Amino acid sequence: MTSTKSLTNKSIITLIFLFLAILITRGSHLLTPVSLPDASFAIFLIGGMLLKKPKWFSCLFVFSVIIDLVTLAMNNPYQIPINMGYLGLLPAYASMWFIGSYNTNTTSFFKFTIFGVIATLIAFLISTQTYNLFSGRFPNINITQSIQTGWEYLPQSLLYTMIYLMVYWGIKSLFKKQFLSQKATI
Repeated sequence: MTSTKSLTNKSIITLIFLFLAILITRGSHLLTPVSLPDASFAIFLIGGMLLKKPKWFSCLFVFSVIIDLVTLAMNNPYQIPINMGYLGLLPAYASMWFIGSYNTNTTSFFKFTIFGVIATLIAFLISTQTYNLFSGRFPNINITQSIQTGWEYLPQSLLYTMIYLMVYWGIKSLFKKQFLSQKATI
């Protein structure tokens, strides 16, 4: 019973850190004068790696939607496109979560990086195409035209996501080394 409670406590603490990370990067335009790049893709991949269960995905997704709604209410000039295309974030983030949960036990930096790139490409494709096709911003667009648009945002999205993932890997590696060195001295 104690180990189950401990696992739940670790999950809640992890979720709180992910909430803070998403708030700082997704809600940064409200919280600070400096706007950090959105880390949502990276946060959902990391969440999948650390939390795995769908209930935690749901919590994080609902939290990200709440941040967007509050941002829109408080900062009307910042127009977050809340429309049918916005619903594409659900499968985009779910793909990051799923790939993260598949990649949970990797100790290989190379594998982690490859999975991060693949997951980001999939999530980018889903979110961009659902926005193009369902947002209403491009009323006469067909699938062929949709696939040809939005790619100018891929380098930025991939770069920011990979930077956040590398920061996570570095922090995780430092903690692991610190924990192992303390364990060795005991």
